Amino acid sequence: MPTILTHALSGAAVGAGFRRPLGLARIWFAGAVCAALPDLDVLGFRLGIHYGDVLGHRGFTHSLAFAALLAALAVSAVFPRGAPGWSRGALWLYLFVATASHGVLDALTDGGRGVAFFSPFSNVRYFFPVQPVQVSPIGVRSFMSSEGLTVLSSEVRWIWLPSVLLLGGAFVARAAASVLARRE
Repeated sequence: MPTILTHALSGAAVGAGFRRPLGLARIWFAGAVCAALPDLDVLGFRLGIHYGDVLGHRGFTHSLAFAALLAALAVSAVFPRGAPGWSRGALWLYLFVATASHGVLDALTDGGRGVAFFSPFSNVRYFFPVQPVQVSPIGVRSFMSSEGLTVLSSEVRWIWLPSVLLLGGAFVARAAASVLARRE
């Protein structure tokens, strides 16, 4: 899995793909939280839940069904009336994609047991054919090592840089569209 910071960054960056104003910090924050939240399943290890179980790591909380449920809950709780420039449907779609990005990034890593995208209907775990991201160790103590720096370097290259380019490209495109609109 990528680190929780990387998941949060990618969740916020996904919002750049929506042709809507992203000026509200709580929209960005909600996307970042939704993208990072699926890793709460690691708490299951302390409860005796095995990695490969439906509720195990990279199981249900990494599925598309969970992404849909979390997005619906977040919209209902945080954005019951939508947000300026955003309908509730657009907010749900953004938060769904931000949450689903977690499993997508995990399926791009070179370790673990894959992602149960279709849980609870199927617990089959998937990886993508290309796995350029080095898997992050589970736990803060494990991450604070030379291996952690190698993982972070991999994430910067394969996730952070594309996310920053996506955000930058979206801001440039919006600025250009605004300039063109003023000329008309």
